[in-house]
Amino acid sequence: MSRPAAPVAAPASASVTRLTLTEFRCYAYARIEAGPGAVVLTGPNGAGKTNLLEAISLLSPGRGLRGARSADFQRLNGPLDAVWGVAATVAGPDGETLVGTGREAGSERRVVQVDGKTGKSQTALADILSIVWLTPQMDRLFAEGAKGRRRFLDRLVFGLDPAHAGRVTRHDTALRQRAKLLAERLGETAWLDAVEAELAATGVALAAARVDMVARLARALDASTGPFPRPVVTADGPVEARLSNQPALAVEDWLKESLARNRMADAAQGETRVGAHKGDLGVMHREKSVPAALTSTGEQKAILVAIVLAAARLAMAERGRTPILLLDEVAAHLDDTRRQALYAEIAALGAQAWMTGTDKTLFDALGDEAQHFTIRDAVITQA
Repeated sequence: MSRPAAPVAAPASASVTRLTLTEFRCYAYARIEAGPGAVVLTGPNGAGKTNLLEAISLLSPGRGLRGARSADFQRLNGPLDAVWGVAATVAGPDGETLVGTGREAGSERRVVQVDGKTGKSQTALADILSIVWLTPQMDRLFAEGAKGRRRFLDRLVFGLDPAHAGRVTRHDTALRQRAKLLAERLGETAWLDAVEAELAATGVALAAARVDMVARLARALDASTGPFPRPVVTADGPVEARLSNQPALAVEDWLKESLARNRMADAAQGETRVGAHKGDLGVMHREKSVPAALTSTGEQKAILVAIVLAAARLAMAERGRTPILLLDEVAAHLDDTRRQALYAEIAALGAQAWMTGTDKTLFDALGDEAQHFTIRDAVITQA
């Protein structure tokens, strides 16, 4: 398929200009080339649209938009010796970068490459791309547990602070190490002291970054105009609450003491009951003065879109670039006014936005401003 004409200058925001999949989900092999701006993927359910978005989501730290294991990405009924892979050319202000990720041969380990060099961890991706997504599975984000909202918030933080990915990784590693010690070596107090010191330090840094992001996000939402809601957002949780009125070092000392004091109880219950992993993103509908979880499904979707757009505006204002947006079936859940407002905001931000849908007419308002592709039975055709 032909590639859109290259822009005269390097784009201010990063874009995936070429994406190649090998033995990934329903694709034995596929390649798609696109430029900045809106990229529309239409086709019937089960054609492979979301799989393409998932592949792009793996170009950032984490387990992608479905939270899947590495083994789940392998194409069913493919060659026994094959391994899945995702490779991309990323165009940005500093030129092109070749990024790849995939399963390591002979293991379930996921490896990352940047310009042909293997990275030590997935955190290397955070310096190249910031990616935010909305999927139908997130429609109940406000009504379900805090874990999903924490992950959503952390991904928004990546857009302003790529180092946050490293904090998340180090904190989660320390949390797992403490759980293992409590289960197997409760008497190893020196080891526990060291792990809890790391858990407290990374936990406070993690919570402080979330608090800062929510404060900035709140200001951006307050300044928003247009048909989307302007929700009230807060950073909730035991560590976040203490950071509101105590210095970070004092909160770190409190957390270390709490962890040490609760070892026996945590070992009995099989969980660490206090820390940054208990934080949450609070969201209220401003005009109705009710939690977002109590609003309609359509209104919750509109609130999510409003938050993502505000975060994108923040990233453009503070870093000069917006995250790549992956919007799976979002247009179908917005009314005409909000749908056109979304398209207008994407154009104004200059963000690359990959959007999927079964109904092509929902994207008619984009006209020739978007790049259109049809996907059917894992075959990609440029419209």
